Amino acid sequence: MNPPDLSLTLRNVVFKNPVMVASGTFGYGFEYQDVVDVGELGAVITKSLTLDPRPGTPPPRIVETTGGMLNAIGLANVGLQRFIQEKLPRYRDYPTRVIVNVAGSHPEEYLAIVEALADQPEISGFELNFSCPNVKEGGICIGVDPHSCQNLTAAIRRVTDKPLIVKLTPNVTAIEEIALAAESGGADAVSLINTLVGLAVDIRSWKPRLANVTGGLSGPAIKPVALAQVWQVYQAVQIPIIGIGGIMTVEDALEFLLVGARAIQVGTATFVDPRAANRIVQQLEQYFRENQLQNLDAIVGKMRVES
Repeated sequence: MNPPDLSLTLRNVVFKNPVMVASGTFGYGFEYQDVVDVGELGAVITKSLTLDPRPGTPPPRIVETTGGMLNAIGLANVGLQRFIQEKLPRYRDYPTRVIVNVAGSHPEEYLAIVEALADQPEISGFELNFSCPNVKEGGICIGVDPHSCQNLTAAIRRVTDKPLIVKLTPNVTAIEEIALAAESGGADAVSLINTLVGLAVDIRSWKPRLANVTGGLSGPAIKPVALAQVWQVYQAVQIPIIGIGGIMTVEDALEFLLVGARAIQVGTATFVDPRAANRIVQQLEQYFRENQLQNLDAIVGKMRVES
């Protein structure tokens, strides 16, 4: 029996396997190179990149919660110019695919970043973080408005031929509508879910435990929500889905594949075990061999639902 083929293709780019590390949990990808073999991973997704440098929100900005973690980092990053000068050269010999997560407060910011990086061979694609408020539209979050999502995706599509992944927020009424808008705008995939809005309170001081008051909840606590939303979106779109939310083990990853995800991102698990994504890659290959599965088509969306 031939070894299983775990590769997947997004637009014109082939990824060796479906296991990626989530934006904001793996730095720029260099920070872990002495700890893990990044060459085993399907892709590294950078922390969010904005046009100008951002210091982020004041501390405390990470709080552990039951079954997860709250964060309010505030998109802290070096900004586009320092990214090009300091980070980009280090990707020339990087052993796996690099996807840049792009964020902004208005459409022109996204376009400027993608245009600046579109011809860089070190970058394999872009993940568009539409969870940011559009200041030019009265602060509405691009990711909760289908019209804004479709229009901005289409505008970015016109400036690059590289894969575009639209990252979806779960904080909406009908996530499949946003996914369809991204698909209509030319997205090659959608990734979901981004964090849920959460809050933690210190009962001694009676103050919020995050300086920002609320933050994004991630980790095992959100996995059932993520699975349900991936399943919803799988019923609606034709483009690949990248599942995110509480993936700690290979069993978690397999659940996401069964409900329709073609790839997965490991995020919060990396804080607990930096080698979590590598472990999942190895165990995923073993599961495919043991169950005589030849490729991702044999499992993606194959959850058995009684009619």
